[in-house]
Amino acid sequence: MGDVISSNLDEGKREMITGRTRAVMSEFGRFYEQQYAVALFNSVRYELEGGGNTQTQLLHRKDPLKNKSIFSGGLFQYLEESKKWRSRFLYVGDSYNISLYESKAAHDRGLHSKGVINCAGYRALTSMEEYLGLLNNSLSDTKAKATSAPFLKCPTQFPLILWHPYARHHYFCVMTEKEQKKWHAVFQDCVRHSNNGLSEDCKVATPAFTDALRLYRQAKGHYGTWDMMCGNQAQILANLVMETLHPELKNLIVPRLKGKLQQRQKDWMLISDAVYRQVLSQTKTQHEALAQVCEVERPPLDSALRTNMDQIITSKEHISGKIRAFVLPHVEQLVRSKVQPYIHSILEALMEPTSRGFSEVRDILFRELVEVSKNTMNESSSEKVGEHMEKISMLAFHPVKMQSCYEKMEALNLEGLQQRCDVSSPSVFIQRAQILMRQQMDNAVYTFEQLVHQSLDGHSGEDFCKTIQRCQDRVLKKYDYDSSTVRKKFFREALLQIIIPYMLKQLAPSCSQDLPKFRELIFEDFSRFILVENIFEEVVLQSVSKDIMMAVKEAAVQRRHNLYRDSMVLTNSDPNLHLLGEDTIDWANQFGGVKGERQGGEAANRKRKQIVSMIQLDGMPLLYESCQEVPGVEGIPEENEGQTEQDLETEKPVNPIQHVPFEKEPGSPDSINEIRDLINPVLEVIEKDGSQLTNGMLPLEEGDEVKQIIMVTEIVPKESPIKVDEELDTAQIKRSLEEEQCVSAIESAIQQIEIAIQEDPSENLSEGAIDSDGEFAQTSTNSSPLHHDDSGFQSPANENVEEVEPQPITDEVVDTEQVMLTLVEGVKSSIDLDAEAPSDASEKKSEEIKHFLN
Repeated sequence: MGDVISSNLDEGKREMITGRTRAVMSEFGRFYEQQYAVALFNSVRYELEGGGNTQTQLLHRKDPLKNKSIFSGGLFQYLEESKKWRSRFLYVGDSYNISLYESKAAHDRGLHSKGVINCAGYRALTSMEEYLGLLNNSLSDTKAKATSAPFLKCPTQFPLILWHPYARHHYFCVMTEKEQKKWHAVFQDCVRHSNNGLSEDCKVATPAFTDALRLYRQAKGHYGTWDMMCGNQAQILANLVMETLHPELKNLIVPRLKGKLQQRQKDWMLISDAVYRQVLSQTKTQHEALAQVCEVERPPLDSALRTNMDQIITSKEHISGKIRAFVLPHVEQLVRSKVQPYIHSILEALMEPTSRGFSEVRDILFRELVEVSKNTMNESSSEKVGEHMEKISMLAFHPVKMQSCYEKMEALNLEGLQQRCDVSSPSVFIQRAQILMRQQMDNAVYTFEQLVHQSLDGHSGEDFCKTIQRCQDRVLKKYDYDSSTVRKKFFREALLQIIIPYMLKQLAPSCSQDLPKFRELIFEDFSRFILVENIFEEVVLQSVSKDIMMAVKEAAVQRRHNLYRDSMVLTNSDPNLHLLGEDTIDWANQFGGVKGERQGGEAANRKRKQIVSMIQLDGMPLLYESCQEVPGVEGIPEENEGQTEQDLETEKPVNPIQHVPFEKEPGSPDSINEIRDLINPVLEVIEKDGSQLTNGMLPLEEGDEVKQIIMVTEIVPKESPIKVDEELDTAQIKRSLEEEQCVSAIESAIQQIEIAIQEDPSENLSEGAIDSDGEFAQTSTNSSPLHHDDSGFQSPANENVEEVEPQPITDEVVDTEQVMLTLVEGVKSSIDLDAEAPSDASEKKSEEIKHFLN
């Protein structure tokens, strides 16, 4: 790698790069010094005269990401040095820079990272096809085949690539599609945040930089939006240098590269990254020096402004009138013919996806607030409320939950306007609208937090749930108003960014040559604060602003896309709202209780503060740390936790003293032992120590007597099921139980028949009838789902006993065989016979019983 860079970037080419960077910075510095004085004049004038912005209904959080991290997890990265894929742990902090570590342990121990990726200017890709398309465009002079294999092979089907037009590309991959979607959302959020532009807190430096950059590019003939105006000042200036330097170096170096197409692509990327890093280091140093010079000159300029502010304003208004009279005829003709016919179409193209995105923000906000209300209704303790509020507090910065809102804005299509209005791509407006969505979501959540926190004292139970509902309604109404205000402002700014560069480009040939003559009207003492070029742009902006305002106002009057009219101002609708605290509420520490204390430690605190939750992958080895997190003791669910009542009903508890139930009904008895078991069933006990199974009878102590057998159903918790020996065959157990029941029933019947034959038949029949009635009457009183008859069945002969008329006892001789058959038939009729049992088997058993009695 070093040989390729050193051989193609020799000392002569590096000196050329340094000279080109110095030339660009020198010319830009001249514009910057001029615009710095103008920006200082506007800032001081605004401070003295004052200016009121539209008062927002929602509160604004000053530092929303304080002590927060966006996401962290592990994935695989391709290393250029070793040409291998290695596992890496990535940490995305509140700065949205991606830090790479060898492992999670290295991060937790506070070791230095292996590298940091600033995502400004990058694009997050999820397919090799899209990446190869961009890569082939960078070497357009080479004839690349569509079927040519890339120089990089991804080991999985889920790649993640960070592409940059000048800097090094970064290659990652994950194991599942779910991981890929989550990481892609996080990477896109990092790019979106880094491309958001410069900080608006610098009231002088930021406007001076943006105006100087715009005037510099216009002097080079580049009007319209610029995709590479992303990152900090040094990165933007490096992109400005590379805009012209990169094509020149490509024409010089690429034809000299050797090897196959894949190798040449790889070598050119390494060379481009080396050039970009050299330019970036030089622009950073020179911009810091330029900013320091302007800061040194600021005090005397500020003093002169405050002393002569009235004279400067009067002089500027006089010159503005002169320039307006000169430019206005050209401007009006241009507006009528080429601007007004397209304003409504441009506005409609902007309103449709933007309004859908803000509507999606409201839907997500509503669902989350309803979820909080439901959870507090179930349990309204302060600890639970703090837990739920902690989860919702960072909703706006959750890239996965906000992804559906951002995707609505991706549908913005300005294809017909890109050629006419010199719009390079809609990405500038897409990312700006997405940032506004995130801000409005955070403002709404922060306002809800403050209202709930104020209502915590003195409310509990049902009253607290009603309070949360009222807070929810208030926040949604305020969001609707602020959403309309923010969108209307975004539409006006977007229309100006599209139309003004186009008008300046059309007016430049006819007006630019006559503008220098107006400089003679400016006093020399005020020449640093009044610039003709700035006044010319202000006149053009004022001429078209009226038409833009009317178009947006018309859309609001028609209530299109839920826009409110400007007359609907909710000033002082909630005067006590802005008196609430401005600091972010730490719900976990204030209301977390003991749970927050258990998670002590810097690493645990960082994990608790992480906005995006981890992905739990089943079956993933622990060595691969991608999106895995071991839950704490409080986070481990119970075995039955999360199951529905229906699921719990289907899972019957195991009874330790009851045999396994059969799916099919028992068939007809095939032996004497089976009949015995049917008449006197026994219970089989499965011992926990795995000892040999018994015949179901419990051992008795000496002197004990069995008086009654009662079947007891015991409900055993699911956590301690009785483990059945796996070596026993279930079919054999069922078969043996059926045989024992039948044998027992037959033996009992035989015993009763023998007793009946030996004693007086009439006496035994009468006593048997009385005892039988008493026994069944006693048993029926104890019938319940938990108390069953120990005989296992009830004879049909005993049903509806009262309806049977009593028969007189006669002295007739009782036939022994007839008594036997009657009892056997009674036994058979009392058993639930198997319909599938063969009839010949039953007849055979009856013949065996007759033979035994005879």
